Amino acid sequence: MGKKIIFNISSDFQLKSMLGEGAYGIVCSAIHKPTNEIVAIKKIEPFDKPLFALRTLREIKILKNFQHENIISIFDIQRPDSFENFKEVYIIQELMQTDLHRVIATQPLSDDHIQYFIYQCVRGLKTLHGSNVIHRDLKPSNLLINSNCDLKICDFGLARIIGDDSINNNSDNNNETDNEQGNINSGMTEYVATRWYRAPEVMLTAAKYSRAMDIWSCGCILAELFLKRPLLPGRDYRHQLMLIFGIIGSPTEEDMLTIESPRARQYIQQLPHIERPNWQTTIFKGCNPLGIDLLSKMLIFDPKKRISAKEILEHPYLATYHDPQDEPNGTPIPSSFFEFDHYKDVLTTKDLKKLLWNEIFA
Repeated sequence: MGKKIIFNISSDFQLKSMLGEGAYGIVCSAIHKPTNEIVAIKKIEPFDKPLFALRTLREIKILKNFQHENIISIFDIQRPDSFENFKEVYIIQELMQTDLHRVIATQPLSDDHIQYFIYQCVRGLKTLHGSNVIHRDLKPSNLLINSNCDLKICDFGLARIIGDDSINNNSDNNNETDNEQGNINSGMTEYVATRWYRAPEVMLTAAKYSRAMDIWSCGCILAELFLKRPLLPGRDYRHQLMLIFGIIGSPTEEDMLTIESPRARQYIQQLPHIERPNWQTTIFKGCNPLGIDLLSKMLIFDPKKRISAKEILEHPYLATYHDPQDEPNGTPIPSSFFEFDHYKDVLTTKDLKKLLWNEIFA
């Protein structure tokens, strides 16, 4: 390996190469010597910040719960030898060669490729949503791809469990979603790093998140597959909104009623009116008309009017792959699944360490 990386892992594994590095983790490929199988090992150092520990806890709980072809699976979690020495978490997962962000940047994609990638993403999403899980951070780099073009959703650190069709966002710790200065509503939360895939309601209200926010993100990904570039690369919060309205048009009077924040409504009302362009003759010229029709049902301002994951799978654009007998609904997870989220603001790092320890040894 080019870069010196210290992995305190079992001698059963031989490290091969670094696959990626993030804010609080690093992923390397490794050979499991007893079976000669190549795996990915994710090393996380979650105890520097409470939100890192929270995300790691959510990730482990979610991944242990699902066995699905389009959701990354966990093979094992290395058990620390003592609580005192418990400083890192090692998650052993199936190896995926790349992610959709890299594929879009480096590979020519046929319309059949696009259909297959979106089908798999939404097939996984249907199970998650049927299980009362919203991912909240869907983007191309969180969709892992292998050499067979199999796709698996990963990174559940921002996921939430919902009891009905929406959850209240007011319980979210603002620093967990990296509040951006200058938002027009002081209660607004926005995860800046993934702003480009954020649904408009996330930026315009502090009230509710719903399954529909994942559908918007998925629509942004479909558009990116068509265009070979991000659809809405906003420089900041306001620019992001202007780009959104440049694609779907300004909100209608009916749309405005869905915005719960008076300040957000007032802000939008003073923006110049933008007509929705004809996608087939402008932005998506030359793209499969069925794909554009599906996209138009995903990128809708009012989250209640957005198409569902089940309906996306039934859309004619995905007819080649659609198989209602092989698209699991998921089993509802109770809101108590993430019990710690209800009192996370008062949890110390030691509390979170205990929760992670218990989850690893469960």
